[in-house]
Amino acid sequence: MLAACGGQPAPTMQPAPPTRDLPGPTPAAAAATTPAPTAATGAQPTAAGQPAARATAATGAIRLPNTGAKLPAEKVTFRWTDSGDSKAVFFKQYFGLFQEAHPNVTFQYDGLPWTEIQKVVPLGVQNGNAPDIFQVPLNIPTFQAVREGWVAPIDDVVPNFQQWKAAFPPNSFFEGVNVFNGKTYTFPRSTSKRSANLLFYNLDYMKQAGYDPAAKPSPGTSSRAAARKITEAGKGQYFGFITGGNQANRWSGTVNGLAQVAGSASAGDIDLRTGEFTLTSDQNVAAIELLLALKADNSVFPGSLTINEAEARSRIAQGVAGMVFAGEFASPLWIRDNPGFKFGVSATPAPNSGTPLPMTYQIGANHQWLYAKSPAPNRVVAGELLYYLGTEEGQTAFVTVTEGSDPAAYPKANQQATIDERTRRCYALYDQILRLGPMPPVRNPEVSQVLLERKAAQPNFGQVIQGIYTGQVRDIRAALKDLQDREEKELERAIKVVRDKGVKVSRDDWKFPNWDPTRDYTEADYKALG
Repeated sequence: MLAACGGQPAPTMQPAPPTRDLPGPTPAAAAATTPAPTAATGAQPTAAGQPAARATAATGAIRLPNTGAKLPAEKVTFRWTDSGDSKAVFFKQYFGLFQEAHPNVTFQYDGLPWTEIQKVVPLGVQNGNAPDIFQVPLNIPTFQAVREGWVAPIDDVVPNFQQWKAAFPPNSFFEGVNVFNGKTYTFPRSTSKRSANLLFYNLDYMKQAGYDPAAKPSPGTSSRAAARKITEAGKGQYFGFITGGNQANRWSGTVNGLAQVAGSASAGDIDLRTGEFTLTSDQNVAAIELLLALKADNSVFPGSLTINEAEARSRIAQGVAGMVFAGEFASPLWIRDNPGFKFGVSATPAPNSGTPLPMTYQIGANHQWLYAKSPAPNRVVAGELLYYLGTEEGQTAFVTVTEGSDPAAYPKANQQATIDERTRRCYALYDQILRLGPMPPVRNPEVSQVLLERKAAQPNFGQVIQGIYTGQVRDIRAALKDLQDREEKELERAIKVVRDKGVKVSRDDWKFPNWDPTRDYTEADYKALG
């Protein structure tokens, strides 16, 4: 097992001054229902463009900012659509508070499954009545939404924009990711520095198996041994490991994470130092073999192939397994829904005996986008809403109200938020095990056109691993080599198609010889390439 990283004590909280606030839940009240927003008297005005009082940020309360913007006086119906989940808890409170302060503004909030977003948003754009703020469907590259005029920049929408943008942490904005042709289209409401490959475990089962979560890091062989002992102790009632095996992306995500910890310098399927595919790497093979070893030991919950990630997380809290890979989002869900479940969390174990290396993450930008045809009064409301979400105080409130299931882009917001220490420990692990990697579209925005042209492999990496695990595929290296050859040909084809249209792009755009996977790749590193 790799050691659990001890979280730091939560900062001492001072009571906020009277204001129009909504308190965020404390860990003791994690299971409480969301309170209806109420106004308090005695709100303290702030200077235009400045964040609200710091004491409010410390408590994690929601408070409307005073940016100095002139909000519309006429009736406005503002529509916001996103993927829901924990975000919905925050936004229902935030919009309720805003509407109480501005009764002429009515909100229509829709937290939808991604399958519904893929229907609703394109249809709304086509008919000219998309939500004012939405998330771009996962099957539509964000640069395509920009290029086709679905969304508008926010430079002239968010009040005091330059000062507001300058306050964000380093590496928050990149051309080709959330900035296009010098205009800013969206911003990180939460951080991309996260992983679904933290190892969560049942504390009681682990202790009974003789493993100390606070021990120094050790390779995946120890995880295998712990899983075997837990399974033996369970005598058919519980098992060592569980996974959401009916999701192909869970297999690819797990293997990618394990392989990177083992030393594979890849961001997904390509080593961005050389631009070469790494699907056949020894680290990938070792990661797959670890999963097969768990299966051979009968240490995997028998129903794993028929359940998804959410079901796997739910079942481990019910005691059917000792370990599961997940992200920080699992912690607040268990704390709320399974308050008696005692669990710990540690970094991703390496499948080999080497020293664990950091995993690579890249900046994602699919947070919130402004509809290009949003009416002028609605754009003013959007600016006010977005302003707060892009401040340290607003993100502190967001983390607190969502109980830590969506860590902020501002590190200080994560430190100040009132959340359970087990969730905070996940954040500390992210700082320990994740480093920002290079992104080809940042180096050359024209790469986006190749990504749009490139067709997904069938079967893909996750499906190949799934086939190996079920025994339908026998030769690991041959299957990975076949996939790698197909991916190589498809990338070359996509590059040629785009180049034939006059676009300046080449395979060299995937090569970053100055990338050191043990540290963050910064703007200075991009510039150093020339």
